[in-house]
Amino acid sequence: MGGDEFDFDISDTPEKRALKARLIELREEHRALDGAIQAMGQQAFGDALQLARLKKRKLVLRDQIQWIEDRLTPDIIA
Repeated sequence: MGGDEFDFDISDTPEKRALKARLIELREEHRALDGAIQAMGQQAFGDALQLARLKKRKLVLRDQIQWIEDRLTPDIIA
C-alpha cells in the first residue's frame, strides 16, 4: 500500500502497528464485499436477504475503518 497515509513506520508503537494492520485487513474485506454486492446486484434472481447481509456487513466495516482512522490521525489543535 505504498503512498498510503498509514504506511508502517519503525517508530510506531505495537498498538499503532496493530491498528494499521487491522485497517489494511478491513479495507481489503470492504473492497471484496463491494465487488460481491455489485455482482449480486447484476444477477436477475439475486438473493435479497444475502444482499442485505452483505450491505450491512459493509456498513459495519466502514464504521470500523473510520474508528481506526480516527485513532491513527493526530488531533489538530486549532
